Amino acid sequence: MVSFKEILDESIILELNISELYFVFHKKFAEDKDFWWTLVLEEKNHASLLRSGEKHFVPVGKFPQEILADTVEILKATNKSIKYLIEKFEKSDSSRKEAFETAYKLEKSAGELHFQEFMDTNSSEPIQKLFNQLNKDDKNHAKRILGYMEENNI
Repeated sequence: MVSFKEILDESIILELNISELYFVFHKKFAEDKDFWWTLVLEEKNHASLLRSGEKHFVPVGKFPQEILADTVEILKATNKSIKYLIEKFEKSDSSRKEAFETAYKLEKSAGELHFQEFMDTNSSEPIQKLFNQLNKDDKNHAKRILGYMEENNI
């Protein structure tokens, strides 16, 4: 049986892997480097938020499990796929469009979708309000990616 800790750990790895992929995009596509850098920092912030929750809320049974994907298998498969994408984009002459399409698909993946849905939910629960406040504007990456693509004719 998979433990909550395994799902949480794999979720943290997911955020860091996505950050690493966006860093590759930041280095590779100079015309979009500021956009990608912002997302790099925000994905790292998501990982830090999960780590902080692990440290402070898990021990007292208050960690909001809805923020995480339902199964570790989905997270592991996504993480494996992202590692492949990092290698692919580092070694190939992929287009800007391909980078943005890849990022959009990742932001719609299971692990990221759970995080986003949790952050979008309005709740009176103190823990959720705290997570939302800590996350502030570091959300809705999929929508921002599409908006950037439209604004820049990608």
